[in-house]
Amino acid sequence: MSDLKITNVRVIDLRFPTSREQIGSDAVNKDPDYSAAYCILETNHGVSGYGLTFTLGRGTELCVEAVHYLSRHVIGRTMSSIAEDFGAFSRCLTDDSQFRWLGPEKGVIHLATAALINAAWDLYAHVDGKPLWLLLASMEPEQIAAAIDFRYISDALTREEAVALLRDRRAGIDSRLTKLEGDGYPAYTTSVGWFGFSDEKISRLCDEALAEGWTHFKLKVGGVPAEDVRRARLVRNKIGSSRKLMMDANQKWDVEEAIVRTRELAAMDPWWMEEPTSPDDILGHARIRREVPNVRIATGEHCHNRVMFKQLMQAGAIDVCQIDSCRLGGVNENLAVILLASKFGIPICPHAGGVGLCEYVQHLSAFDYLCVSTSLKDRIIEFVDHLHEHFVDPVRIRNGHYLLPEKPGYSIEMYPETLRDYSYPDGKVWRS
Repeated sequence: MSDLKITNVRVIDLRFPTSREQIGSDAVNKDPDYSAAYCILETNHGVSGYGLTFTLGRGTELCVEAVHYLSRHVIGRTMSSIAEDFGAFSRCLTDDSQFRWLGPEKGVIHLATAALINAAWDLYAHVDGKPLWLLLASMEPEQIAAAIDFRYISDALTREEAVALLRDRRAGIDSRLTKLEGDGYPAYTTSVGWFGFSDEKISRLCDEALAEGWTHFKLKVGGVPAEDVRRARLVRNKIGSSRKLMMDANQKWDVEEAIVRTRELAAMDPWWMEEPTSPDDILGHARIRREVPNVRIATGEHCHNRVMFKQLMQAGAIDVCQIDSCRLGGVNENLAVILLASKFGIPICPHAGGVGLCEYVQHLSAFDYLCVSTSLKDRIIEFVDHLHEHFVDPVRIRNGHYLLPEKPGYSIEMYPETLRDYSYPDGKVWRS
């Protein structure tokens, strides 16, 4: 398909009413409706590329409009021209000389960029007949490096260092692949501990998760201090001392409050405290990490570009790097952060709390293990047990592990009836 050309970009405002059951609720986002600006790259050969960027309901229409605008850089492009220089394709979206003023690689514009870039990688993987993780793992180090924009991060990681690292890590890739094919990639569940759940529901969900083989659990915190401690003790007593408990404050606290609250919750032996303060406060995270050294600090789902991740790492501000497949500018920028994290010795544990994010990040973590980190130590992927039934190639979980995707693409194609029924505001789910 050397003449395969993108002829149209369909964009859909897609929303799921998850707030009705408090799914996804946390101390800051108390009534989220998992949503997405969903785009489809249509081509002259019938094959399509699918992408989305995750949102929480209101405002999704802004991302939809931004995707429409950026589509002018995509329509008419051949797949071969994109695949030959994915780095240049990414830059044509991020470097629009006038549109860039609205948010250089951040905010709504960057979310829209991610949807289109992810859709282009999905199309590429479909054409190549491989799941995305395998497509990436099959690429030469120079090809991976060529997809990355090293502007603003070359003081921490150069193109030459990236190529050398990737080349050095090729050894043993076959045995690592065998391990992934047999055991899968370790996961943790967030579905037991949403903020709006009652004690009875948390207790029941913990029992069910334990019976399914889960060993890592996350609880949302950031409410009344005594309530946080009580709920954390409830989960800790349910799962026992040998299993891991993570906590997520979702940016609720100021720095000094985060230090006090994290110290209070340390008695429940959290494996990490996630987003203890503003995601933009690099020095604040560094101070929290210094002053509560017995609790690992995690962040990243709202870190909007590779430059911020670079600074978090340079400042010694985080112990766990939580990439997001949509907050960053798609696959390209995630590759940059994966390589940065490897250089700084920080484990990648992706954020996946949202529609489609589990489907996405399993590919990125598989590539990280096979080609970059070469280790599963302290590495784990978030899992939420919601909305997977809407995907043609949904995630598969066994004994608390992600099984490797086998179908071509980036696993983000949704069924036509889902796109019809959950489109906002005219889908039948919203009309009713």
